[in-house]
Amino acid sequence: MSAETPAQSTGTFDRLRLRFRAWRGHRPFWAGLFTMLGGLPIAYFPYATFKLGTMSIAMATTAGAGSLIIGVLLVTLGLTMWFQYATRIFAGVAAIVLSLVSLVVSNIGGFILGFVFALVGGALAVSWVPGAPPQPQPLPEGGTDEGGAPLAADPDTAILRPVTDEPGAPYRAPESGHRATPDGTPEAAWAADNVNGGSRVG
Repeated sequence: MSAETPAQSTGTFDRLRLRFRAWRGHRPFWAGLFTMLGGLPIAYFPYATFKLGTMSIAMATTAGAGSLIIGVLLVTLGLTMWFQYATRIFAGVAAIVLSLVSLVVSNIGGFILGFVFALVGGALAVSWVPGAPPQPQPLPEGGTDEGGAPLAADPDTAILRPVTDEPGAPYRAPESGHRATPDGTPEAAWAADNVNGGSRVG
């Protein structure tokens, strides 16, 4: 792939996936999904008929209408959590109450399956809160950024001084009041050598 090759545009599936991900992140998505999944078995099992060979098994009860109403209400509450998430607390509490009522009315809560899904969905709806938008962090005092590293000095105002206090420093400033030689030795040292018979070259 050369530098002149244009970048491939994002496919339709990727764009739809990103849009769905953004939509899902701003609402109690999983709470609504579990609540609706809980309503389906509660409404279905009282009217279902299973066949084992030539024998038919019907699980309809006298409370079949109540099971249908509970299942439809749970599905409606799940959709409310998705599209009217401002009322998520009311919808979550109502889902928990209906799941408990289904234990008595609808075949032990849709054979425990619908009861568990509706109970988990209601609890997730009550506990869900929208995320706060990110706020810009203020710059801490001391002239450092978020990472704690010092800011670079202004080259127009920075004053660089030699290090003379540390042992083994490569540079030593000449003594004040004496004229230094090119090798950094003070003039007074040469004078002391001349007294003792030494000579100075250069």
